[in-house]
Amino acid sequence: MPFLFRWLTFKDERMENPSSESPFQDLPEALVEEMLGEYKRLGTELSTSLEKMESTKEQTRGFLSKAGLLRRDSSILRSYSHPTTCGIDGAYAVERLLATDIAALAGVAVEGLSPPTEVRLWPQPHHLCKVLTINHNDATGLVVRALMITMEMELAAKAPHDVVFMDGSLTTPVIHLNQALARLDEVPAELSQNLLIELESALDNYKEILTSKRTDKIYAGVPKYTSRNEVAMKVGLPGYEDRSMLSFALQGGELVGPLDMIERGEDWHFSGLPKELVNKGNEIISLIRDLNVLYYRPYEHFPALRIELAPSIARNQSRLSILLESLQLQSGAAAIMEPYPLYLADRMVKHLGTALPAIRRATTQEIATTTSLDVGSVFMAMHGYRTES
Repeated sequence: MPFLFRWLTFKDERMENPSSESPFQDLPEALVEEMLGEYKRLGTELSTSLEKMESTKEQTRGFLSKAGLLRRDSSILRSYSHPTTCGIDGAYAVERLLATDIAALAGVAVEGLSPPTEVRLWPQPHHLCKVLTINHNDATGLVVRALMITMEMELAAKAPHDVVFMDGSLTTPVIHLNQALARLDEVPAELSQNLLIELESALDNYKEILTSKRTDKIYAGVPKYTSRNEVAMKVGLPGYEDRSMLSFALQGGELVGPLDMIERGEDWHFSGLPKELVNKGNEIISLIRDLNVLYYRPYEHFPALRIELAPSIARNQSRLSILLESLQLQSGAAAIMEPYPLYLADRMVKHLGTALPAIRRATTQEIATTTSLDVGSVFMAMHGYRTES
C-alpha cells in the first residue's frame, strides 16, 4: 500500500506538471542537442573556478585569523535561550492583458521550528496581500514591488518572535522605494496613492528594523544571492564574492565579523520623498551607513550565510548569541540551504505568479456572466499578452 500511494502521488505530480519530466519538449531537437553539447566546456570552466577557490582557502583563513576576524561560535554562545523565529518574504506578479493589467502582491511571514520550551505563536502563516487592476504602464512593476516591500516590513515589525529573518538585504527597501518614487508620476493615480498612503508607516517600520533597539527582538537580513565582497577585498581577492569564498574557507561553527557593511564612499540617499517625510528618510540613510555584516557557517553541511544586522546586535555579545543560536536551530536540514522559516516563506510566495492566471480566469467568468457586453469581446479583452502554456 505505501508503494501504491507513492506511485499514485508521483503520477498526480506528473499530470499537474508534465514539463518537469520533459523540460525540452517544446524546444527544437537541434537546439537541445547544441545546448547539451556545452556541458563539457561548462564543466571544465566551473571545475577550474572551484579549484582556484579551494586553493585560496588557507590564504583566506590565515588572513582572517591574523586580523582577528575569524571566531568559533562557541566563543559567543554562552547559554541557550531557545529563541522563537520567523521568516519574512514577499512576491509580486503582473498579468498583462489586452485591456488592462492585473497586479497581485503579497508578503508572507512563517514561524520557524518551535523550540522545545515554547508553544507555537502562530499556528498558521501570516500574510498581507492586494490584487489591483491597473492601466498599462512600464513603471507598474516598480511601484507594485515597492508596495510589496512595505508589506514585508509591516509583517516584520508586528511579528512577536525573538528573531525575525528578512529575505534579502536590509538595503533592499531603500533601493526599491527609490525606484518607485522616481517614477510615481507615471503610474495611474490609484496605484501611486496606494504607495503614498503606506509610505510613512513603512518608513517607521524600516527604522525599527534598522535600529533593533528592543532587547527582546532581533532583525536580520539574510540574502540568498549577493555580489558583495567586503571580506574578499580585505583578503586581497577582489575577484571573489564573499559568500561563495567563505563557504569554502570556513569550517562548521565558524563566523567572520562583524564588519562595517557600507564603505564611506558609497552613495546612499532617498529621493522623491514627500517633504514631511524627508527627515525620516535622512534618519534611515544614517542608520544604513552604520549597518554591520557577518558571515556564519553553522554546520559543515551548510553554506556560509551572509547576515546583515544593526550594530546594536552585532556589538552586543548576548544578542549576538541569541542570533547565532536561532540560526543553528533553523539550519539543521541538510537539503535546505537557508534558515527553515525563510525557505518556507519563499516556497509559499513563489506560487503567487502561478495563481494569478487562475484569478484572471475567475474574473473573466464573473464579467461574462454579469455584464451585457458581448462574451467574445470580454474574453478577448481579458486575454494575456504572453503565450498560454
